Amino acid sequence: MPAGPRRPRLGPVAPAITTEDAPDRSIRCVFAFRDRRDRRPVVAATGLTARRVPGMVGARATRALALEPRSPMAPAPFPLDPARDCPLCPRLVAFRAEWRAKEPGWFNAPVPSFPGEAPRLLVVGLAPGVRGANRTGRPFTGDYAGDLLYETLADYGFSRGTFRADPGDGLVLTGALITNAVRCVPPENKPTPAEIHACRPFLVATLAAHASLTDVLALGRVAHETFLRTVGEKLTAHPFAHGAVHRLKSGLRLHDSYHCSRYNTNTGRLTRQMFRDVFDGIAHAMGR
Repeated sequence: MPAGPRRPRLGPVAPAITTEDAPDRSIRCVFAFRDRRDRRPVVAATGLTARRVPGMVGARATRALALEPRSPMAPAPFPLDPARDCPLCPRLVAFRAEWRAKEPGWFNAPVPSFPGEAPRLLVVGLAPGVRGANRTGRPFTGDYAGDLLYETLADYGFSRGTFRADPGDGLVLTGALITNAVRCVPPENKPTPAEIHACRPFLVATLAAHASLTDVLALGRVAHETFLRTVGEKLTAHPFAHGAVHRLKSGLRLHDSYHCSRYNTNTGRLTRQMFRDVFDGIAHAMGR
């Protein structure tokens, strides 16, 4: 019996192209994976197609792809969000099944991003909380971290409506997009490196589908490092520090904050004013 088509094994993300390579900003970044067996590029972005980047030499040239709009009729190479029964991470699949049995009325599935109108700010968290987003199905909705985050987003003009910790509250983001590095709830809120890597293509696709983004807020060190790896930046060049701002090769600005978790606020590691100071920097950078 003939073997079926081989599924590619995805390798590291290719490095980003600077905005100088695309003055009209029609091409934001390089977001591509390699097949480790035969080194053919595999695109991981929705609504985009790929072409090789002229003028690139050596190892970068063999794995670099630029993304540009694809035909509306062409199939999307990679989705923005995982399917409800995403099978990529066995440990997370088992944990998800456990909570579906315990709480059948909860969302208990990979939590999709929460997009706003023409987003310029991307907020990246770690993963859904068991009784927060895993219960409600919307990032940072249902736990204390969301209370502080959405209050601050509203104060700085990034949302419209009233946040009531319920996806049906009618809240609309304006100029912002919220996602998590890992879309499924992990045991003890601690995803493994392999799970973070497995979920990275969804962040790649999210970035590629929103060319309006100019600034990224990483909530915590893991989100910070995940984002840097996603866009091909060296961690040593951009160490995490609360309040730090990193200018990336893609032209994006990466802003760091301690995670707005109840633990961090209860221990004083992050205060409300410290969080607002980070948003002051974001607003200034964006000219708001």
